[in-house]
Formats: sequence, structure tokens, C-alpha cells
Amino acid sequence: MCKHVLNAQVAIRSPCCRKWFDCAECHQESENHPLVKRNDMTFACKKCKKCFRKDAEEFEESDEYCPHCDNHFVIDALTPKPSIQVEGEDVRIDSRMLKDDRVKGEEERSIFNVKDAADRLG
Repeated sequence: MCKHVLNAQVAIRSPCCRKWFDCAECHQESENHPLVKRNDMTFACKKCKKCFRKDAEEFEESDEYCPHCDNHFVIDALTPKPSIQVEGEDVRIDSRMLKDDRVKGEEERSIFNVKDAADRLG
């Protein structure tokens, strides 16, 4: 898994050392030689695990998809951003972290409250 590009859909085989990397920065960090650039690139799709070659000189819109499984591998790169968030359960399971603005003060209204049953329809 690449720490530089979060949504990498393919691995790229470097022509210099013939090893697989997710991005050029991963190659630069792990190898002590510069990356050799060529127009003929070999990719491995991370969805179907099959390899294919593409010519970068004649790269068209149809070449943005894996020829085996049609996985769209040319997508906007997302880089990790540090953030502080509140950890909690999925709100569909436990919604105690959410504030309900309809509830005011100590008085809590519920469909199960018998006191105000006369005010409800049904």
C-alpha cells in the first residue's frame, strides 16, 4: 500500500530494476538509483491482479481503464492529510455522539412517552 497516493489502482513496473512500485516516490525511497523513464509502461491492476502494457506516447481516454476488468485506474490522486477527528461508532448503530436540536432542555419528547400521547396523531 502506497503512503504517497492513497487510491493507487495499479502498480507500475520500473524499467531500471524491474521491480513493482505504486508510485515514483516509492521507488525513490526504496532504491538507491534514479528512476529510468520510458514511454512503454507495464502496469499490474490491483483489482483483477493482471498485468498489461501501455504506450505513454499514444495515451487516450480509453487507455485509462484496465483491459481485463475495466477498472478505471487513472483517477485523481489523493494524498494523506493529517486531521483530528472524534472517534466513535457508526451513527447508524450508536447515535449518542450526535446532538439533536429538537430536544430542548430537560424535557425529552419521545413517541413512547405516555404523558403527551393525547397530543399525537393516530
